[in-house]
Amino acid sequence: MSAIESPAQKKVDVVKFDWYKKLRKIENDTTYVINFWATWCMPCIAELPEFEKVNAFYKDKKVKVILVDLDFYKKLNITVIPYLEKTKIQSDVVLLNEPNYNDWIDKVDKHWSGSIPATIIFNNQKKAYHFLEHEITFSEIDTLLTLIL
Repeated sequence: MSAIESPAQKKVDVVKFDWYKKLRKIENDTTYVINFWATWCMPCIAELPEFEKVNAFYKDKKVKVILVDLDFYKKLNITVIPYLEKTKIQSDVVLLNEPNYNDWIDKVDKHWSGSIPATIIFNNQKKAYHFLEHEITFSEIDTLLTLIL
């Protein structure tokens, strides 16, 4: 995993799919909210403020919001980071540098068609898992988190 940032930039780790596989195996009491998105996806952009609300609302709970950007790596400094800075995104962001989507989409969730936005909410310790392949709201995330927490 490598990180791209300058003192004025939002930190974005650049990861391979192994990062996600390791994350899915974590056995701790944290609930993860993982959103797959891209700057070119209008429904994704529309829902990002909802994840920011979740991140702020649950900041004192064992909930971790991670936004997994699917833009091409070459767009990181010219599109992704400027967008994150402009919108003041506070959630953790990683760029998944795996452009051959057909190699890993089914490994994320066997029901995923590959369209975005897509969100996974899970807590391995509590054996909780939810996959959503649509634009999501704070209320919907909050309802699922309430069931898990």
